[in-house]
Amino acid sequence: MGDRVWPDGYNSCYTRPMKTAVSLPDDLFRSAEAEARKLRVSRSQLYAAAIEEYLERRRSQSVTARLNEVYSKEPSTLDPILNLAQLRALKHDPW
Repeated sequence: MGDRVWPDGYNSCYTRPMKTAVSLPDDLFRSAEAEARKLRVSRSQLYAAAIEEYLERRRSQSVTARLNEVYSKEPSTLDPILNLAQLRALKHDPW
């Protein structure tokens, strides 16, 4: 996007919807149509929400996978000195 010239009035924070054609199995299409009616949203709103949720789940899984990789190589136990300091702090907690 670096050197691209945007038209006057273009707001990079919010763009107009992009039209696209997507092929779906008939059963999935009918289920999506029924869900959109039930939720009282447009088909486009339903598909956009579904894609957004899918992408967020993928991002979360990616973070979890990276953390699992780190902790498979590094110990995940507390440092004994830190653990002792935390226990002592709890004993002095006025709550």
